[in-house]
Amino acid sequence: MAWMIPLSVLDLSPVPEGSDAGQALRNSADLARHTEALGYRRYWMAEHHNMPGIASAATAVALAHVASGTSRIRIGAGGVMLPNHAPLAIAEQFGTLAALHPGRVDLGLGRAPGSDQVTAHALRRTLQGDVDSFPQDVMELMALFRPAQPGQRVQAVPGAGLEVPLWILGSSTYGAQLAAALGLPYAFASHFAPAALEQAVAIYRERFRPSGHIEKPYVMLGVNVHAAETDEAARLLFSSHQQSFVNLRSGRPGKLPAPKEGFYEGLDPYAKAMLDNSLSFSIVGGPETVRQGLSDLVARTGADELMVTGQIHDHAARKRSFSILAEVAGERRAAA
Repeated sequence: MAWMIPLSVLDLSPVPEGSDAGQALRNSADLARHTEALGYRRYWMAEHHNMPGIASAATAVALAHVASGTSRIRIGAGGVMLPNHAPLAIAEQFGTLAALHPGRVDLGLGRAPGSDQVTAHALRRTLQGDVDSFPQDVMELMALFRPAQPGQRVQAVPGAGLEVPLWILGSSTYGAQLAAALGLPYAFASHFAPAALEQAVAIYRERFRPSGHIEKPYVMLGVNVHAAETDEAARLLFSSHQQSFVNLRSGRPGKLPAPKEGFYEGLDPYAKAMLDNSLSFSIVGGPETVRQGLSDLVARTGADELMVTGQIHDHAARKRSFSILAEVAGERRAAA
């Protein structure tokens, strides 16, 4: 009963070793249908560039693919890295999604480029498009989604008047302050950068100003869940994510590796500490372990919603992980 809160999905559209981006995106569409049937609230995809193991770089296009195969689950970006884009272009892209799928589209906005500096330059960012202009870009985007005013020279078509809900994403106190000032919901990247979580959430809740978008603070936290029939099987699934994370932090990004027995145990102390710190918001195990882990996490953080991600090499095992989580959640709701 301690965590009767909505569950949502964050999908990076992982490209497993031995597969390709096309299959990864087809897997995403299949997972979206699967999690919609299980009762998950949202299905978000994330913008990353120059990453061989992530197929969701063209986030709005990937979301259109996912949305066309579903009917109820909310779809959205978690997130679009706004410094990479002109706000008008994003308003048009997500306005198009909202026009095609009314009442189902969210837009999460991040301040990081989602790539290295060389890749950011290759994206041909505008001269004004840097992280320092992020608050102004967010407000410009908000204005583009409001109804067009008489004499307004630049409109988002589609987009104007559709009031697409915006979220601020963050992994530091910066996003928390902005979300609070603008009165927007806040999603924290605790699934890979949990260090500033408590401070950021406290700042957001203390400084929140109602805006007409939402009237009280709303916090969604990212969490890695790797669920299987047993704790041992789940730990083996998790080794793919651990390998991928070590590779990324070592400057060797690649496709999502196959599970590897004993991978964590064979790491040096520095690598173990890095994983333990960065991936501390990970719940790995069988149904009872997942039940207890989620209950403890929500009790500790007071989250309003959890956004679950699972970088699992085998697509069937990934679907099963989300099924186990939904079953556990359903049992708790029934008991309540």
